[in-house]
Amino acid sequence: MRAVVVTRSGGPEVLEVRDEPEPTPGPEQLLVEVEAIGVNFRDVYEREGRYGGPPPLIAGVEGCGTVVGSGARVAWVAAPGSYAERVAVDADKAVPVPEGISPELGAASLLQGMTAHYLARSTYRVGPGDTAVVHAAAGGVGLLLTQIVKLSGGTVIGVTSSEEKAELARAAGADHVIGYESFAERVRELTGEGAAVVYDGVGAATFSESLKALRPRGLAVLFGAASGPPPPLDLGELAPAGSLYVTRPTLTHYTLTRQELLERASDVFGWILAGRLEVRIGGTYPLEQARQAQEDLEGRRTTGKLILLPQ
Repeated sequence: MRAVVVTRSGGPEVLEVRDEPEPTPGPEQLLVEVEAIGVNFRDVYEREGRYGGPPPLIAGVEGCGTVVGSGARVAWVAAPGSYAERVAVDADKAVPVPEGISPELGAASLLQGMTAHYLARSTYRVGPGDTAVVHAAAGGVGLLLTQIVKLSGGTVIGVTSSEEKAELARAAGADHVIGYESFAERVRELTGEGAAVVYDGVGAATFSESLKALRPRGLAVLFGAASGPPPPLDLGELAPAGSLYVTRPTLTHYTLTRQELLERASDVFGWILAGRLEVRIGGTYPLEQARQAQEDLEGRRTTGKLILLPQ
């Protein structure tokens, strides 16, 4: 089968399309014919050596496809080796895909949709009167998070890097959209006291100022590090800044049980089918162009979700 292999840790040039042996599923796994693959920043971290096992390894963890032998369509967010024509998926991690959800939509919505879900519904449960700052508001998570915060009754201040991206954030429901320059000051101008929560997937370039954008007892949520990890934090700084809270959550710990996984996935798919949540697919690439897809993602040249198509 064709697969994209991380040959060594490094830049996009270490990705190679190769013929690899087909996976042999274990007794608690499903063999799946992959129809669409989700491209994520965690794949970049994996390529760089920050995630996953040692190379060589087949990249990726997210996708949607058909179970060999049964014909059931499933999606998943935690199956190593997903940049391939076939993958072995743990049965308890496979999510049934309802009618009306295409393979591309299934691969585009689950990881980022459930991430946005846990951020707005669990890490900080947004409610009426809460103002949330959403960094990279035109990105895959950002667009979904903006919509879920609005579904929850909150106010969104989206932060984007261009006017084109600002328009996308506004279309997703952002109440205010600002640029990155002096964004904490702008947040305070808009709110008076600061935001209840800042959702920061950027990391090094933004996190220090994200803390300054919070109201007293506000929560800074670092859920990614697209610009690299932020510098070490002196916890003593949190008290004079307003007795602030900081957390670094991951989807793994918000889908610890199959019940929790299915509940989050059901909400995401249900909102999509009901027309309450729009998933933007920002680009589709053949499997052979996985390197280009990751370059475009890292270069901030995209909006929404990127998808690889093995066929």
